Amino acid sequence: MANNSLHKNPAPVKNAPRALLDGLQRNLHSLSGASQDYDSLLQAIDSARFVLIGEASHGTHEFYKERVKITQRLILEKGFTAIAVEADWPDAWRVNRYVRGLSADADAREALAGFEHFPAWMWRNTAVCDFIEWLRQHNKALSPEKQVGFYGMDLYSLFRSMEEVLSYLDRTDPDEALRARSRYACFDHVAQNSQAYGYGAAYGMARSCEDDVVQQLRDMTLRLAQNPSTPSLARDDYFYAQQNARLVRNAEEYYRSMFRGRVSSWNLRDSHMVETLVALSNHLSQDEGAAAPRMAVWAHNSHLGDAGVTDMGDRGEWNVGQLMRERFGADAFLIGMSTHHGTVTAASEWDEPPQRKRVRPGLEGSWEAVFHQVGTPNFMLLLKDNTELLNLTEALRLQRAIGVIYRPETERQSHYFFTHLGRQFDALLHWDESHALEPLDKGLAWHEGLAGEVPETYPSGM
Repeated sequence: MANNSLHKNPAPVKNAPRALLDGLQRNLHSLSGASQDYDSLLQAIDSARFVLIGEASHGTHEFYKERVKITQRLILEKGFTAIAVEADWPDAWRVNRYVRGLSADADAREALAGFEHFPAWMWRNTAVCDFIEWLRQHNKALSPEKQVGFYGMDLYSLFRSMEEVLSYLDRTDPDEALRARSRYACFDHVAQNSQAYGYGAAYGMARSCEDDVVQQLRDMTLRLAQNPSTPSLARDDYFYAQQNARLVRNAEEYYRSMFRGRVSSWNLRDSHMVETLVALSNHLSQDEGAAAPRMAVWAHNSHLGDAGVTDMGDRGEWNVGQLMRERFGADAFLIGMSTHHGTVTAASEWDEPPQRKRVRPGLEGSWEAVFHQVGTPNFMLLLKDNTELLNLTEALRLQRAIGVIYRPETERQSHYFFTHLGRQFDALLHWDESHALEPLDKGLAWHEGLAGEVPETYPSGM
């Protein structure tokens, strides 16, 4: 963990209403770092099948560490058997094989080696590495059908997923592999450049591959339907290949949609994540007598909080949290996280190395600034069914979201949006000061990240 000397004292913020601060103080649950911190959270989760655990950044140590603690308790005490994360399907599947004892990887660090593209630190970090080793040890004593799996639900692996489909068919059905290779040859002209494909297809400069990828997914789905009694491990392999074909279909549409605007591509991406969760749930339910699986879902707050009660919804965007609530109701439990100040691992531009960056104090009037004034450094709010808290958090306020890029010089424009917090999440965890996530591959930029930063008094962009 980073040394406290790295952090400057946060700037003062305008006082929040006394009634709001007193009400939050009455209802909060202090977080001391003990496992028992989450007893009341597990009671609130009750029998929910999907627990969506968000984060306000992709580079905060506390978010990852505490999400692991909650997930471990869900596994040990509530029988959760799947973890789905904001990561590409093939990369996470390699980890899944490792935690089930099915791969040749020597350790968790090697199993995470598939995460080699930006932003690799999201999953190649010490917190995830330690959890993956814990999960492998946990699974060793369990039969295959009771082991806990680790899965990706994102859709950026267009070309890698094509390769995985072809690899599977080459092993199992060479004739079908030839047909699939012919269909996927539609992409050959872009040399594995997904954005070049999307641009050309969107503007009529190249043929769309939509029909080809839809037909390939259809054929693979029919193939599985015709062989419903396939043994469990073979069925897992086929599901992996089928899901890669589904990803190719959805990613093809996603990259075409990028040039129609942010709303279309955002909605397609989050719809794909939900489609993956539903397909995974159905797959894990196939063993005779199997109960409906219970899953922990790890992603950013912006994906897992309910977009319908934020200004994302006003722009026409939906997200995983909103869609899961609409589909599963009380079976989806949404947890958010926040921090007021500290450091974070993030980049300044896409494809640049990760740095440790100072997180500026929450903007005046934001939820982060309000929580800072409560006076308890780390705490949890159980919002669901708490009438007083729901009323206290109904007002529209700013909330911070730091992704893989952090631009403190344009803090307001780049990293804040408005939300009705009480309806966005069922529970929220807050750390007043937080620390940068530690990548497995730090690099010089991370070690020197805080050197040469602009002073914290530099004005935020408005």
